[in-house]
Amino acid sequence: MSSEKTTRGPAWLGQYLRDHILLIAIVAIFVAYPFLYGFLTNQFGIVAAMILPETRTMLTILALGLFAMSFDFVSGYTGYLSFGHAAFFGIGAYFVVMGFNGQIPLVPAELPFMLLLVLGGLVAAVAAFLIGLISFRLSGVYFAMITLGISEVLYVISNNWDYITPGSSDPSDGVAAGAPSDVGFFEPVLGIPFVDPLNAKVGPFGDETLLGFDFGDPEIVSYFLIGAAVLLCYLAMKRIIHSPFGKVMIAIRENEERARAIGYNTFRYKMGAFMISAFFGAIAGGLLVAYVGTIDPQNSFFFLVTGFALVAAIIGGLGTLAGPFFGYIFLEGVREFLAREGSGGGLQPFLEQTLPGGVLNINLGGLTINEALDAFMTGHGEFYAGIIFVLFVLYIPIGLLGTLRQRLGTDSVAKYVSRRVADRFGSSGSQPAE
Repeated sequence: MSSEKTTRGPAWLGQYLRDHILLIAIVAIFVAYPFLYGFLTNQFGIVAAMILPETRTMLTILALGLFAMSFDFVSGYTGYLSFGHAAFFGIGAYFVVMGFNGQIPLVPAELPFMLLLVLGGLVAAVAAFLIGLISFRLSGVYFAMITLGISEVLYVISNNWDYITPGSSDPSDGVAAGAPSDVGFFEPVLGIPFVDPLNAKVGPFGDETLLGFDFGDPEIVSYFLIGAAVLLCYLAMKRIIHSPFGKVMIAIRENEERARAIGYNTFRYKMGAFMISAFFGAIAGGLLVAYVGTIDPQNSFFFLVTGFALVAAIIGGLGTLAGPFFGYIFLEGVREFLAREGSGGGLQPFLEQTLPGGVLNINLGGLTINEALDAFMTGHGEFYAGIIFVLFVLYIPIGLLGTLRQRLGTDSVAKYVSRRVADRFGSSGSQPAE
């Protein structure tokens, strides 16, 4: 018996690694990114900085990419567009900050960050249940409008309620952790509870060491910790999608009447998917607060937060889970490339530093080239992102990842890669996992 286990164990591990080679490769690239960014910017200077987002920007992308995936979990796999999904992002963010400040009844001040993060997710799930009781009575655009309306109600409340911003006369300024005088400094700790080597403080003034390694930069430690949390959330959502529960979600998207006719209580499955997506959307909001330390209504409850998630999902591919994450990276990369202000990145600073002064001062119809760069690039990132969005809707309606899957002729890019690896290195004969 023991010899059989020892011979089958390595074979099983090798097959598992081959089946998930694409995910492993992507994770490896993200792990190496902060070091690659530093190396490439040192070697190629402004050329690399023009293309690659900074580590600080990647921290925001990780959190908002998770939010886009949570949006796709319910909208892409059940077909119910949650236009008010920002409500859950805002609930998670505000719960973490206000819970730490002791502003939430029955929640003592200065609770550990991980506990606040999970509690915020659970509160968002309860909110999704209450919203779903009303909104799932309808479908299509009516469902989308109800969720959007509820999110706007929360936006107005957070934008005008003095209680959530102690010491400030303008609630729209947002709420900061540790605002009350009797509350300590906000030092969120991410990691595995009760395992000290795997815990570290997140934020601009967080820890510079992790697992005994001194990275010399708290941004890198925060990047690894938030990235690990995003990866765990992605794997959890992916596992749910590939479970029997997830298959019913897809059946609802394809033909809800048929799913109901064969005996499934579609209301319960839709509600479950809505609550799960709300939980992970709130986790995304809490992770962003972990690094920033403050949140305001404009960056949480406002409908454009959901709008960017929708755009990212369409660019990356609705109903692909990972697609919206890469869609958000693509979207943010384009916005920064075309409109980043200041030196050290973006197309405009690159042109200003590389083109001769005589070229920049050439007059074209009353504007110099330098003035034209200011007029058509600075502050217009959303404009160009909108153009790209329209082009994707017209010519790539199933998104980047969806198109890649279609072109490869497989249900999953991971299947295609694992088959190629199996052909190259041999296979144990088992079918690759999705």
